[in-house]
Amino acid sequence: MAETRRKFDQDFRDGAVRIVEETGKPIAQVARELGIKAGTLANWVSMARRRREAGNGHLGEDERAELVRLRRENVELQMRCDVLKRSLVLWVQDSTTR
Repeated sequence: MAETRRKFDQDFRDGAVRIVEETGKPIAQVARELGIKAGTLANWVSMARRRREAGNGHLGEDERAELVRLRRENVELQMRCDVLKRSLVLWVQDSTTR
């Protein structure tokens, strides 16, 4: 009889690894809660740790692109905040001079 294997997308794998790392729960417990085998989750956690260690602090291409996007977004949000602050100052000055 042929064995059917379940396929898990990368988002599910990353989420499962994040649960293990952020909560500190044992791999076996998280695997039970998610309905997967503990060995499978242990492999995912191990691969994630190896990827982080192999990075040696260098950003990957996706991480670089995200960093650029976040920096641009940060600059835009800072400008909006400055505009709002200036508007508030003008509004207060206008309302106190009446």
